[in-house]
Order: sequence, then C-alpha cells, then structure tokens
Amino acid sequence: MRRQLHLLIIDPQNDFCDLPADYLPAGGKPAPSLPVPGAHADMLRVAELINRGGAGIDEISITLDSHHRLDIAHPGFWNSANGDEVTPFTQISAADVRAGKYHPRVAAALPRVLHYLDQLEAAGRYQLMVWPVHCEIGSWGHNVHADVRRAYNLWEERTLRSVTKISKGSNPWTEHYSAVQAEVPDPDDELTQSNRPFLDSLAKADRIYITGEAGSHCVKATTEHIADYFGPEHMAKLVLVSDCMSPVSGFETQYRQFVADMLARGARTANAAQVLAEFQENAEG
Repeated sequence: MRRQLHLLIIDPQNDFCDLPADYLPAGGKPAPSLPVPGAHADMLRVAELINRGGAGIDEISITLDSHHRLDIAHPGFWNSANGDEVTPFTQISAADVRAGKYHPRVAAALPRVLHYLDQLEAAGRYQLMVWPVHCEIGSWGHNVHADVRRAYNLWEERTLRSVTKISKGSNPWTEHYSAVQAEVPDPDDELTQSNRPFLDSLAKADRIYITGEAGSHCVKATTEHIADYFGPEHMAKLVLVSDCMSPVSGFETQYRQFVADMLARGARTANAAQVLAEFQENAEG
C-alpha cells in the first residue's frame, strides 16, 4: 500500500553550502557567506533522492532563510562600546547590552532590543548570535543549491505538483531559525507566529524525511518545533536523513545532542541510501 511521504528540505541555499569553484559565479564572487562543511555533498544526495526516488515522494517542502541586510543577528545592526562594528560569530546577551559592551546603532531601538533579548534568554533555546550577512533577499546567496532546484523542477514537471516554499526570517527584530515560528514571535507580524498551515501539511504525511542545513541550527529548531506540535504519538513519522544535513563548525556537540534527543523522543535516523530504497518501494506500492 502506498504511503504519503513528505520530503522536507530546510534552507538548501547557496550561502550555507561549501560550494566548489565550478558552482560559483564567474570570478568566484559572490561566494557563500556562511558555508557549512559538508553541505554541498549533502545537497547532492538530496538531489539524487528526488531524481531517483521522486515517484515515491508525494510532497516536497523547502524552507528559505530570507533576511534583510540590517537584521538584529547581522553585524551592521550593532556597535561595540568603542564604536566599532561587531564581528560575526559574536554572542550578545542582555547583560552585555545593559553594561554598554554592545549597543544598537540606532539608539532609539535600545528598549525594543533589550525586551527581545530578555524574552529570547527566558525561552532558554538560544543566545543572540551575530552571523555574517547571509541569505539576503534577492541575492545569489539566497538562491537554492543548483542541483536541488534542478531536481525539484523536474519533479514538479513529472508530477504536476508544486514544491511548497516557506519563507522565514524577514522580520529584522527576531531570529527565525525554525520554519515553524520565530524564536520570539512578534505579536504584530503574523509571519513570525506559529505556521499552522505548514504544520498541518506535515501532519497529513505518514512519514516526513528531514534534510537541510544546518543540522545544529535551522534543522534543529524546525524539527524541535514539529516534534512539539506532533507529540509522542506521532514522533515515529519523523526521519532525520543523517547524511543530508551537517552542523555549523563549532556546534557539533549541539547537533549530536539534538539527534540524540529526537531519537529519545521516538524519531529515527536513516541515511540517503536507505531513504532512496523507501522512496522507490513506495513508488511501487
């Protein structure tokens, strides 16, 4: 009997991929701003899953990190105490801001920034990280990895179904790792609040195969929110495709703990070869 299989590809975008030279624009510029080691190979495996197993896939969803240049998690938003721009990979706490170590370049934003940082830290999931400018809306880095896009375009033409694309991150006042909701939802911005249509579309599937970048951040945050929504009785639907995701350098421990937590909650892991066999078997069912 055929099952409803849903392939979820989280942020398969150029800025997150450690692309070789022949995947870069002429002259090598621009280049990925936040490349995750192993991401290019991950995306080639995702593309192969679609190309060779697409007949067994019923739905494909892709999330797209989508930021403005000025964003609370980008360097241009901040200055240090001496007026210098804050460098990427700097963590900023509410205490740091209150002590004057860092401050928003727009002075009037200070109350809103402190309110955000207090809420973020109270949630206990993340502390604010300043990342390199990445996935800027309209940029080459925002685009989907070429092989993945080519593969899903062919799948769309063969099945006459459209890939669902979920944008996240366009509100510059909150981090938005998860495709389900922002880390601190903005009550005045529906796009930062719980994405129930996305969750409901996943709930219709018998299995959801989760891939994408980065395993330590956006894959982790999205999967955790999906797991919270599904509850223990539906965790067996979730399959982490282990060789189709990789962590940001320096966050390997967080990634391993995330996988362990999901397994303990009832999800499972599989590699791309195992998943391809499941897709192909489903096509015959």
